[in-house]
Amino acid sequence: MGKPTGFLEYEREETRAFSVSERIKNFNEFHELLSPEERRKQAARCMECGVPFCQSGMNIGGMISGCPLNNLIPEWNDLIYRGNLEQAYRRLRSTNNFPEFTSRVCPALCEKACTCGANGDAVTVRNNEYAIVEAAYKNGWAAACPPKVRTGKKVAVIGSGPSGLAAADRLNRRGHSVTVFERSDRVGGLMMYGIPNMKLEKSVIDRRIDIMKAEGVEFRTCVNVGKDISFKELKEQFDRIVLACGASNPRDIKVEGRDAEGVYFAVDFLKSTTKALLDNGLKEGTFISAKDKNVIVIGGGDTGNDCVGTCVRHGAKSVLQLEMMPKLPDTRAENNPWPQWPRVCKTDYGQEEAAAVYGADPRIYQTTVKKFIKDENGSLRGAVLVSLSFEKDEKTGRMNMKEVEGSEREVEAELVLIAAGFLGSESYVTSEFGVELDARTNVRGENGSHRTSVENVFTAGDMHSGQSLVVRAIRDGRDCAREVDESLMGYSNL
Repeated sequence: MGKPTGFLEYEREETRAFSVSERIKNFNEFHELLSPEERRKQAARCMECGVPFCQSGMNIGGMISGCPLNNLIPEWNDLIYRGNLEQAYRRLRSTNNFPEFTSRVCPALCEKACTCGANGDAVTVRNNEYAIVEAAYKNGWAAACPPKVRTGKKVAVIGSGPSGLAAADRLNRRGHSVTVFERSDRVGGLMMYGIPNMKLEKSVIDRRIDIMKAEGVEFRTCVNVGKDISFKELKEQFDRIVLACGASNPRDIKVEGRDAEGVYFAVDFLKSTTKALLDNGLKEGTFISAKDKNVIVIGGGDTGNDCVGTCVRHGAKSVLQLEMMPKLPDTRAENNPWPQWPRVCKTDYGQEEAAAVYGADPRIYQTTVKKFIKDENGSLRGAVLVSLSFEKDEKTGRMNMKEVEGSEREVEAELVLIAAGFLGSESYVTSEFGVELDARTNVRGENGSHRTSVENVFTAGDMHSGQSLVVRAIRDGRDCAREVDESLMGYSNL
């Protein structure tokens, strides 16, 4: 413990965000790092709490509390305080393959379970992690380190999202020869095209991929497994196969006028922006644009917020974000105590930007679209919104959603983005491999493992467990890699 009184002496200080007016001019990351001395103070706030819930990753009250990767948070906070960032990086990498990703996009489950946060402000764990990994790249500690011995075993990983990359990284370091197949033109899965650049600059992904290539991982892009290459071919070429294709089947909404031109899935909208940004610097006409349009975003989660922030940067005329559920409380309710994940209202960067630009929070709660209105050419020109109420079913105890009679109202809209989540794996992949699915179309693991119903085929990430966080996908990829390694070698030291 570096400074036992640190949490009493220093106040929490986060990395400073650029002003809204400045950051919406581009798609760059927009936080300014603290000085090394200030960062040491923030690390010194990590108290000798005895039971570090921050690294527990337990399920409490139906929600994950603490880091699913079991990151050694108190250890590397102490090392930051002592000025030993290189050793801090070694400890961080021992549990987390990609701290450069999680320190940018993770909602910091660790901080919500921090003991300091029980009666005050939590330690800035995510910012501390960011400082460690960026120092590692700056000083060469993150350089490629290829395995010295190869096992002669070949593994195919289908999908290059966080779970696929984590599995590939672990298996390659073990000495197996790993080939990652990605149907898109760039590696990264939804991290590449589903998360906007201002949250995760794509050079950060490329930087890690270059290291993995130097360590021996082969990447094959623009290969759609199940269409461009068959299961039979893969089975002949590889000893084991890992399916990590994500839960990329978007949830649709079925209302009148859904076929109007101007209604898109959020993931398609976000992908078009990022791809155009990388390909041609957002040349007009090469992406789905919100410029000068009235936009409705359907969905109140992270993806919906990302759509709001992207539309603001496009120069949208107005943005509304619809959320079917009631607004969460601003502080923890009595039935949601620490260290549970706090079910409280959170205003994210996109909502903050929309409020500053348009004069009001874009979110409308307990509201959905009842009808899309088309013009004579079939293009979207508006939508009919309806308010929702919740009534308890006396027989089942469930809360049922009902439309509020007489609450319909029409609003202008030339662009609608559906950010209602994902339904599970895509059928053409699972059909090709013949794997067994569960009721939610996720690939079923045998007896709670990552083994599928097909011999020598494993699964990991959202395809296995359903849509979730990057940090949980990394953990699932790591666990899958251990099982694959054990099946190949008879034991595993992963």
